[in-house]
Amino acid sequence: MRRVLVLGGTAEARELARMLHEDPRFGVLSSLAGRVADPRLPVGETRIGGFGGPSGLAAFLREDHVDVLVDATHPFAATISRNAALAAATAEVPLLALVRPPWEPEAGDRWTRVPTVAAAARALARRGGGRALLTTGRQDVHEFATLDDWWFLIRVVDAPEGVLPSRHTVIRGRGPYTRTSERDLLREHAIDVLVTKNSGGDLVSAKLSVARELGVDVVMVDRPERPPVPAVTTAAAAYADLVARL
Repeated sequence: MRRVLVLGGTAEARELARMLHEDPRFGVLSSLAGRVADPRLPVGETRIGGFGGPSGLAAFLREDHVDVLVDATHPFAATISRNAALAAATAEVPLLALVRPPWEPEAGDRWTRVPTVAAAARALARRGGGRALLTTGRQDVHEFATLDDWWFLIRVVDAPEGVLPSRHTVIRGRGPYTRTSERDLLREHAIDVLVTKNSGGDLVSAKLSVARELGVDVVMVDRPERPPVPAVTTAAAAYADLVARL
């Protein structure tokens, strides 16, 4: 039996865990960072919490006799991806990245691409003021706290952290979202600008097509760089790769 550690938290990670759990040739352990209060758990064995940096993860790989490490974390989980690459090299364990493709602009899109959430806040500041739907996650809301000319509809899974903008409404939600619900949301709140990270995938992509339809501008935060490791884009491709290693 091959022991596979999946660094998860994404839909692709849960799908891969299911495939491996159903295959008696594999023993799968899914690890979640624990940043979401009520995470969607994969089937099979699960652990929640960090490892203590790359050295801690390398020690875990050895002690748990892991044969293959799969980094299927969120595209913006840059720290854990770097730690995974360092730990896998230290422990001499093969590493495979499972990364969904990013969104790409289509005809009619009105995107402004920026490298960071802080840069997204600066892009809004240059516009003067308006009404924005903010979907960059609870840990980054403080970047917009000084934009008093803006009103923000802040959509998060868990309550946002830090100082919030002076004019805002917080709504709690988790995808998938439909085009109808996203259209109603943007119209009800008269949204001028959508601010989002390029997480990719279908789970929350309806907001982009609705923004295109309604002529809403999009400030798109590009993904951070990932370590140069072997990578696939779907759970099925990751499963096929692991089977080929048998």
